[in-house]
Amino acid sequence: MRHFLSTADLTRDTALGLFALAADLKQRRKAGQHSEPLAAKTFALIFEKASLRTRVTFEVGVIQLGGRAVHLVGRDIGLGTRESVPDVARNLSLWVDGIMARVYSHATITALARHATVPVINGLSDLEHPCQALADFFTLWERGLDFGTMRLAWIGDGNNVCHSVMILGALLGASIVVACPPGYEPDAGVQATVRRLGGRLEITEDARAAATGADVLYTDVWTSMGQEAEQEQRLEAFSRYQLNETLVDFAKSSALVMHCLPAHRGEEITDAVLDGKRSIVLEQAENRLHAQKAVMLRLLGGSVDDL
Repeated sequence: MRHFLSTADLTRDTALGLFALAADLKQRRKAGQHSEPLAAKTFALIFEKASLRTRVTFEVGVIQLGGRAVHLVGRDIGLGTRESVPDVARNLSLWVDGIMARVYSHATITALARHATVPVINGLSDLEHPCQALADFFTLWERGLDFGTMRLAWIGDGNNVCHSVMILGALLGASIVVACPPGYEPDAGVQATVRRLGGRLEITEDARAAATGADVLYTDVWTSMGQEAEQEQRLEAFSRYQLNETLVDFAKSSALVMHCLPAHRGEEITDAVLDGKRSIVLEQAENRLHAQKAVMLRLLGGSVDDL
């Protein structure tokens, strides 16, 4: 990989290799083994959107690998306003070894990558959230799930996280079913990509049908950042898509519950499910750190041999 802008940038073997590297990094950290394979390396971290998990896991990840992080707020650097995106990319490439950007428009990420001479990582855009999906499937891989027989049911908005989960699921051979109200389906282009990759994909309006027999139930907020004006409309549209105990009972008794966080408790998911014994949301959150370290290490040419 030169950049990590989409889960479509991966192959099945690349993804599994990143899982193995992330697992090694995680084990070494928990064992108190410290090394600095990215010593003297610096990452620029650009945030147009607010963040908890993305900011902390990238900053801490860079530090744990021996590098340094420079935090840049979009409004301060005037990304695309005060200064064009290509000029920002060209200038940052003179000073840093990698760029992570969490932005509104996916076009911003692709423009950064097109004009940068250093690796660019998509920390979130309106089209995809590849780092989240990588951490999610790493979490399931750690749990020992067989992707080839796994049924993952996405309940709710066909949003950016859903897109990345769909694509990576296709690469890994998982069966993905997305349940959403009319008008909130995943992007048609992303659906085409999934099918081109040979993915087993089903889109339905029936949340119970999607959940039936599922190994994994996944949901996300109904109203994402930038969609606040649509909140009332969305609350009404998604009212039948709450991940609650009744819906969970349609899945396998061993089914796991996922959420990328932050959660709007009482809307897309209930407290009982989010905090219940099936929930692995905190494992997902923890694994953002290790999966992203694996991506940074791989993009900058490092390997487990450097640890």
